Amino acid sequence: MNRRSTCSLLLAGALAIMPLLATAAPRTVTDPQAPRALDAAGPVNVQWNDPRTFSELRNSRNRFEAERGDWVRQLAEYIRTSAAKQLQPGQALDVTMLDIKRAGDFEPWHGARANDIRIMRDIYPPKIALQYRLKGADGGLLGEGETTLRDTGFMHGSIGLQGSSDPLRYEKKLIDDWVRRDLAKEIAAR
Repeated sequence: MNRRSTCSLLLAGALAIMPLLATAAPRTVTDPQAPRALDAAGPVNVQWNDPRTFSELRNSRNRFEAERGDWVRQLAEYIRTSAAKQLQPGQALDVTMLDIKRAGDFEPWHGARANDIRIMRDIYPPKIALQYRLKGADGGLLGEGETTLRDTGFMHGSIGLQGSSDPLRYEKKLIDDWVRRDLAKEIAAR
């Protein structure tokens, strides 16, 4: 293959990849192109406020690390999956995440080498504020509310979570507890 053919192939490959890069997931939760809701699918719709207003970012000691990744979408997908298991046929649930503070925090005073390490201590508990609306098969409102999920004993009452490598394990436990304890009761009462 000659040099011109090689350059043509490389150019064609680069052009083929460009649309994929344009549709790739955002690199940060504050990306202006990032969605603020999951695509409508199934009985649970989840949306969220602008992550720049979340306690996780407003109060972070390392904003750059706190906004990295797509953890807001991951938590929204987890809410959808977890809540959908509890709903009765025909019921629908709309959830809005109002605020999130992830477990742990950054402690830059440990030096530059530890600046990007999330430290888990009792003084940094996870917190998620939610607003929800439960609707029946006829579209009528069955229940609604606003709640703040918090676990100040997250380091002690989470047997088995310490060995998990999921960086959102404590926040997901908050969601599981809310779905199992509070949402399930509301659904059963209908």
